[in-house]
Amino acid sequence: MTRTVRWIAAVALLALPFVYHEAYPLHILVLILIWSFVYTSWSIMGCFGLVSFGHGGFLGIGAYITALSWNYLHLTPWLGIPLSMLAAAAVAVLIGYPCFRLRITGHYFALLTLALSAIVLQVVTATRDITGGSLGYTPERYQGGSSIYALQFLDKQTWYLIAFGVWIAGLLIRYAIDRSMLRYALEAIAEDEDAASAAGVHVTAEKLKITVLSAVMTAFAGALYCQYQLFISPDTVSGIGVSLQMVFAAVVGGLYVPLGPTVGAAITILLTETLRISFGTAAIGWDNIVYGAVLVSFIIFLPQGLLGSLLPRFTAAPARAA
Repeated sequence: MTRTVRWIAAVALLALPFVYHEAYPLHILVLILIWSFVYTSWSIMGCFGLVSFGHGGFLGIGAYITALSWNYLHLTPWLGIPLSMLAAAAVAVLIGYPCFRLRITGHYFALLTLALSAIVLQVVTATRDITGGSLGYTPERYQGGSSIYALQFLDKQTWYLIAFGVWIAGLLIRYAIDRSMLRYALEAIAEDEDAASAAGVHVTAEKLKITVLSAVMTAFAGALYCQYQLFISPDTVSGIGVSLQMVFAAVVGGLYVPLGPTVGAAITILLTETLRISFGTAAIGWDNIVYGAVLVSFIIFLPQGLLGSLLPRFTAAPARAA
């Protein structure tokens, strides 16, 4: 029955843009799907105890390299996006390998990745003649409007289908990891690195695999967000604030549940839009305050997240009835 419900929900979501054409609701749904992929990318590390505050840096790398390649080198996003993903993978190896080799874990690893977000933010701001700095950056629009070559589309329906496909891909990657040997290796490492190493697990290699995968996925999402919005700024795609938003969404939605980051994305996007519509520019920065208050409340009262706390109740009821 559960599988049937899932298929019905997936078909309904896929058919939505063909029966509903209001631009603003579709825009919100596109943002939710893209950010769901971002949060899922973070969660595949976070659920194994690898708490990273540097993913805002990977998101910025994906967005800015794709945009700069298009504007300065006239490189199609179909090549610019893989280039940005390679750059993110290189940075992930550069940061991750020394940390894992020297067994820097826990709070120390989180603080070191926090520095990565700050560095990317400072680089973007300092090179304002190239990146636009704090004023933001706009990729050049394709003269013909919509273009597959430029990965630019005027209608929301096309972007919804793209975002939906990316979201499904993120869930499939999470599903594959949950059923792979990598999961058991990382769980063993999270419990006791020495015991895992004694059992034959290559600790550094396994940690590096999941870190690079998470970084590459996040960079891809940053590039996709850039192509959709056609405007990026350090505050929206890089920096500490974006990294903390990923932690908030994954924890509130349910870090250990595949759909948890999606629930977290819906909460964060709807909260931000509600504050923006209700208070306008006076609400700038309020979302971060609300995020912090809600995050503390969830850690205390719902440590498994919203979806992680509710799902056992729904699955327990049919079992009791049987």
